[in-house]
Amino acid sequence: MTVPAVIGVDIGTSSSKGVLVTLDGRVLRSATQQHPVRRPRPGWVEMDAETWWQEFLQLSRQLLEQEEAEVVAVGVSGMGPCVLLTDEAGVPLRPAILYGIDTRATAQIARLDHQLGADEILHRCGSALSTQAAGPKVAWVADNEPEIFARARRLFMPSSWLVHKLTGEYVLDQHSASQCTPLYDTRSRQWHQPWADLIAPDLELPPLRWPGEVAGVVGREAAAFTGLPAGIPVITGTIDAWAEAISVGAQGVGDLMLMYGTTMFLVNTVPDLATSPCLWGTVGALPDTRNLAGGMATSGAITGWLRDLFGASNYHGLMQLAERSTPGANGLLMLPYFAGERTPVMDPDARGVIAGLTLSHTRGDLYRAALEATGFGVRHNIAAIEEAGGDVRRIVAVGGGAQGSLWTQIVSDITQRPQEIPSQTIGASYGGAFLAAQTVGEFSIEAWNPIEEIREPRPHLAKKYDELYAAYLDLYPSTRTIAHTLAAQQER
Repeated sequence: MTVPAVIGVDIGTSSSKGVLVTLDGRVLRSATQQHPVRRPRPGWVEMDAETWWQEFLQLSRQLLEQEEAEVVAVGVSGMGPCVLLTDEAGVPLRPAILYGIDTRATAQIARLDHQLGADEILHRCGSALSTQAAGPKVAWVADNEPEIFARARRLFMPSSWLVHKLTGEYVLDQHSASQCTPLYDTRSRQWHQPWADLIAPDLELPPLRWPGEVAGVVGREAAAFTGLPAGIPVITGTIDAWAEAISVGAQGVGDLMLMYGTTMFLVNTVPDLATSPCLWGTVGALPDTRNLAGGMATSGAITGWLRDLFGASNYHGLMQLAERSTPGANGLLMLPYFAGERTPVMDPDARGVIAGLTLSHTRGDLYRAALEATGFGVRHNIAAIEEAGGDVRRIVAVGGGAQGSLWTQIVSDITQRPQEIPSQTIGASYGGAFLAAQTVGEFSIEAWNPIEEIREPRPHLAKKYDELYAAYLDLYPSTRTIAHTLAAQQER
């Protein structure tokens, strides 16, 4: 006997994930497809859109291998904001340029700030121009690949690309659009046509909908490829971090979603539009919501780098070694700026630093220092959010890194704030599935995904981590000039 269910698929930085979920939130099956990104030059990070579609096909087939469920709706999400330019038929013209981890458009950021006015951009768009913004990357293609840009007519991101392949529709969600600075006016929630005409006069910007709205239905050709029933609704979808926030119910004013993944992401819901030059003020994933958001360029990416560097077969052994180290990693302090840094530093030429190394330090010390570095980065971002007018009353953890106790415990110890951990930390694919379920009925995310445990901070570590946090804040300005010199050499 089959049960009604929904599918959620998320295209991430290092993998794509899919879940098959019943209408009461029970996960029947899950599947993952690993993929690399392309790094053709320092600071460039790209992916082929065909990879996104092929992985969706593989995930949907894996999820539907057994006929235990009747799929009634589809949810999608993906990393972003990304820039995938296509012709008028939706054929990609070049690989997609990824979000803030791609730092190529610094010259375009400087030019647009001068042309449009940095203060005016922040006021109208909610965010200052940075490597996270999609607009400068569109301008980069226009400047550096004019033959390609002359043929460009449409702008996609991973979620909207999946929608297009499944339904034939060309739409984008309001939240993703709000990260297309300076093309979008966050106050009116519309494309800002004068600036769009300046940057991309021939680009047909997509119609805007909310992430949970139905974008279209699965077409016959897509049904044949995927195994999904033709005619079922597909939601508009959104950027992965905002789908993560939906998956754990972090949508109330004062809620902060903390996503543990390849990168670390924070989304705080605020009562009204708030702006800061070192954060992103965005439209929320749900209608009439606003967010202050931050993101670190690397977090889990550093632990993956260390795992490969140490030749370890998995993370479990390294976690055990880190537990045997001490708070403070036996006198090590790391800056986690291994791919530049996004918020609140906003410096694409920042670089990683490991301070205090001696011949007595172990793999466990280094691994713990990496975990603690992300904790200090989270604390730095929370301080910036509160300084900008945010009010962090509740933190909910999500993502692959939230499944182990050590990393979340370290972050709670460093911030001296508790974290709620729900029963499902799958994240964006589960959030997309929940939004898809809302198209066929009314459901509660609290019933779908109740809080399972709370990671309480250990007060006796507060003083030690306060001292280390002060040193962490000093370490970046003390090494910035050297880091920039080395970044320039790496670029050459």
